Formats: sequence, structure tokens, C-alpha cells
Amino acid sequence: MTENNENTNVQKSAPDRKPVIFSGVQPSGNLTIGNYLGAIKGWTDLQHENDCIFCVVDMHAITVRQDPSELRRHTYELLALYLAAGIDPEKCILFVQSHVPGHAQLSWVLGCYTMFGELSRMTQFKDKSKKNADNINAGLFTYPVLMAADILLYMTDLVPVGQDQKQHIEIARTIAGRFNGVYGDVFKIPEGFIPKTGAKIMSLSDPEKKMSKSDSDFGSVRILDSRDDIIRKFKKAVTDSDTVVRYAQGKSGINNLMNIYSCFTGKSLEQIEHEFSGQGYGAFKLAVGETVADALAPLQSEYHRIVSDKQYLEGIMKSGADSAGRIAARTLRKVYKKIGFVV
Repeated sequence: MTENNENTNVQKSAPDRKPVIFSGVQPSGNLTIGNYLGAIKGWTDLQHENDCIFCVVDMHAITVRQDPSELRRHTYELLALYLAAGIDPEKCILFVQSHVPGHAQLSWVLGCYTMFGELSRMTQFKDKSKKNADNINAGLFTYPVLMAADILLYMTDLVPVGQDQKQHIEIARTIAGRFNGVYGDVFKIPEGFIPKTGAKIMSLSDPEKKMSKSDSDFGSVRILDSRDDIIRKFKKAVTDSDTVVRYAQGKSGINNLMNIYSCFTGKSLEQIEHEFSGQGYGAFKLAVGETVADALAPLQSEYHRIVSDKQYLEGIMKSGADSAGRIAARTLRKVYKKIGFVV
């Protein structure tokens, strides 16, 4: 496996062992189609051939100040979205990060094997520090160590990531390699996996920037937006002065819309260019909006059914945390013994 592997069906690392895949999303609300296409949608394919562990990473969310009641609500909502999107708790482990103490425990140990200079070079820390200048906390700085703990705790083989997360995989690999160099073969060295499509969906209002949950109203299309809002946002999407639907340098707005349309329809860029030949941008933007709205409608309907059943969601949380906790405890015990803790 390599970081540029584009196949979702990963080769088994041993005859009797499926590859372990770990990933998670922060419960910070207003998830976009970028979160859906870049992460959650692809998980539904991965779960059939791999041992998948999917997490609501609530501990990562608090590097930025959160309203406690909203964080709790968003945690339930994100789990409901996972399920509505087709993540099967019978095939995967689904849990909330803070429900498994091993994440924080391993993070402390790994922090003692991570260099200050390595963390100070992390691009995301620099970016988030600019956006949260009044709250540049230690958690924001050590965020990559917790992410490494998330991954290494489960002896993960493969981590689905967007382009902007590759640096976090590299530091996780570095930390694991350093620890293994001192104590022997303790951690599995994980590989990053970047999906062929949907890895980076750009803002509709500024197609040079990644679509973000904090983007302007017209910049981001949220998974739970109404049909009318979705179509309205695509109609207002920034394009260029050309009128030809084609994928080319200098046409970042149209390129982004073509990528989104391709993700939801499975059509190639060449097929899209042929489909909209001579139709202009207006017809294309309307078609993209309607296609996205149609694709999200069943997910939204299932989400609203699931999210109202709090008892069911709490059952999924508990069962998932129990399963994840057993794996985490084994890893943590092994680590503690290696470093000399009495266990």
C-alpha cells in the first residue's frame, strides 16, 4: 500500500487478517458535502472488505471552544449521519472518541516521543492559530499526537485522508517508527489513502479554497440543507467568463462543479463535457444542484428517522466503545509494559 493508492479494496496484509482502517470526523456541526464525499461516503465501500473503525472525534473538537450542549447534540447528530449514510454497526466499530480513555492515555505517552520542532512545523497548527488567535492552546499544538494515538491504538493499516491531512499521517508514522526503534515492533506503521475522487471539494464562493463547515452560506453545501437551498447555492456558484463546460487550468470553479457532479453520478469528466456540450453554465449548475439534492434526499430522510431515537444511538455508542475499548486496552497494556510502567 502507498499513500497514492486509489483502490478502496485493500489487499489483505495476512491470509487470516483483514486490513484495519481507522477514520473519524469532528462533531462540530453543519457537515458539508466535502465531508460526505471526502470521507463518509467512501467508508461505506471500505466496510465490506476491511475491519473498519469509525469514530466521532469529539476530543479533537475542543481545541476550539465549543458550547457544551451543542457539542453533545452534534455528537448524536454525527453518529446518526454515519448510520444514515450506510455505515453498518454490524460490520464496523462505531464509537465516540471520549468514551475510550485509551486515546488520551496513549496520546500522553506518544507526546513524550514527539519532538517540539515536528509539531511546530505542522501546517494545520499555523492555519488554526491564525483563525483562533485568542485561543492558541496546547491542545491545538499537540492535536497531531492525539491523532497519532487514534490511529496507532488500533494497529491501523490504512487511514483514508484528504490532501490536507497527509502531514498528520506522516507524523504518526514518524512517531510510531521512533517508538518502535526504541522498544521493538510495537506499532503497525500506518499508510495514508487518498480517494480517487472527492478527496478535496472546494468552496462554491471561492473555488481556490477547500469547502469548510465555517465557510460562508453560499460557499458550502451542507449535507442537511434543504433541496431549495442546495439548488440555490449551486446556481450562485462562482465560475468564470467562459461558457463551455470543460475541465481545464484556470477554470477552478467549473472544475470543482464537475468534480462534485462526477462524485455523485460516477460519470467521468469526459462524459460530463459531452453531456453538457453547448448548454452553458446555467444549465450545468442547475443539473449539479438537482443531482446533489436528489442524492442526499434518501440520506436526509434516514437521518431524521434515526436521530430522533436517542436510545438506539446510545446503544450504538456503548457497544462500539466496548469493542474499541478492548482493542485499545490490549495496545495500551503492551505499550505500558514496554516503557516500564507497572501493569
